[in-house]
Amino acid sequence: QVRLEESGGGSVQAGGSLTLSCTMPDYIFQYCDLGWYRQAPGKERELLLTIRTTDFYDHFQKDRFSVTKDKEKKILNLQMNSLKPEDTAAYYCVADRCWGTATNYWGQGTQVTVSS
Repeated sequence: QVRLEESGGGSVQAGGSLTLSCTMPDYIFQYCDLGWYRQAPGKERELLLTIRTTDFYDHFQKDRFSVTKDKEKKILNLQMNSLKPEDTAAYYCVADRCWGTATNYWGQGTQVTVSS
């Protein structure tokens, strides 16, 4: 059974930062597109950032968030800066399009709560 395990969630005040990490088997790390989603209460699941197996970079930043593939530790990180209350959500690590197929795997999620 494939397990993706998120960690690093918690409570933080607005303006603060958090880093989420996702551990997974090596063969998932190498052969799947890796990314982060989030879902806030009452809202649809939202794709944040993805690094595909075909991408030539291991780090990508968009606005206040950045995703990094740590090839040495086989960990996918999500760095979140200048957090806002509206960033409060459950955050999920996802491995998608594994081996070029529709196979995907999800972590159990980690809660991030940002207070004003």
